[in-house]
Amino acid sequence: MISIPAVVQRMGRPEPGNVQLTANVHLRGAKVVFNQFVQRAGLYGTLAASLLFLSACGGSTKPPMSTAQAPASQMSPVQATPSPAATQGETNAAATNSQTPAASQASATPPRKRFQPIQLGAIGSGTDSETIDESKIDSVMDALKPLQVLLGRWKGNARKALLDQPEWMWDLTTDPKQPALVIKSPNGKYIREGRLTFLVKDQSYQLTTTDADGVTRNWLGSFTKEVQDVAGDDDKLQRTYKLEFVEKAAEPADEIWKLALSQQDNNRYLIELDRQRGSGTYVRVDTINTQREGTSFALNDSDYGEKECIVSQGLGTTSVAYQGQTYWVCCSGCKSAFEADPVRWLAKLAERKKMDPAKTN
Repeated sequence: MISIPAVVQRMGRPEPGNVQLTANVHLRGAKVVFNQFVQRAGLYGTLAASLLFLSACGGSTKPPMSTAQAPASQMSPVQATPSPAATQGETNAAATNSQTPAASQASATPPRKRFQPIQLGAIGSGTDSETIDESKIDSVMDALKPLQVLLGRWKGNARKALLDQPEWMWDLTTDPKQPALVIKSPNGKYIREGRLTFLVKDQSYQLTTTDADGVTRNWLGSFTKEVQDVAGDDDKLQRTYKLEFVEKAAEPADEIWKLALSQQDNNRYLIELDRQRGSGTYVRVDTINTQREGTSFALNDSDYGEKECIVSQGLGTTSVAYQGQTYWVCCSGCKSAFEADPVRWLAKLAERKKMDPAKTN
């Protein structure tokens, strides 16, 4: 009679190249020998053979896995999240010492949490919580300050347009990161609404206008006559400059427009409109002669004392109050900006005082 251990020993280890097939052949051979032994040995022999058979076969009918077939969770200490069935199987295997102590310790170690760095200035749940670059805003406003002479209400006359009544003001709330001087003219033929700002990256002025027909044009420009403050007939300083823009069409167009903003003195400016069709030359379309409405603009060569606008440092014309203190603003746009965030503009005022202790406002 052939003994069970002898049969198991004769079967030997399966070949790595054909693990599943070898395991099945050995298992079938073991079952044949086991059945013959049961027929001859009776009940007690059957129990002993069962225990011997299980101990010889490793207590499992699963064939051993090669290194190439082993799952990644057994090859690396960092384990993926196992399924409940897999977790129970690994627990049973640990109870039968099928894992090494190091592997058991690695399995018991909880996965480490990964923390991402916090990004400052990211967009949050608010309307606009991006960090504002104050130095960029200051650069834009510094480039626009020479044009503050435009602030206020005006009356315009043109050869081909009705009486125009534009108003210029600061806008620091529509796009807080890109301040602008804006113009609104309910009866304007060529400009109903306009937005003038400065592009720091391109070092050029940008003008966006919408006319009476709802056509929007984008312009880029620069000074063709630099800003100058010259003494007038009354010995008061009068500001002059010429800022020329050329239309930047999004697509090739049959005609291109040119616009010139020409400051004659503190209380008068011109808007000159030219148009080029095809490859021809520019031809004058119209000229708008604009006069200041109401009080004459006072241009000071130093500062405006206590009436300096807390937002633009221009001439303050309207008072605003905050925590019992009175401040001045130059237009409705600056008034809106201050009332929206007084702490910000008071902090800027404090910085200016540090740089120039002579300021008292």
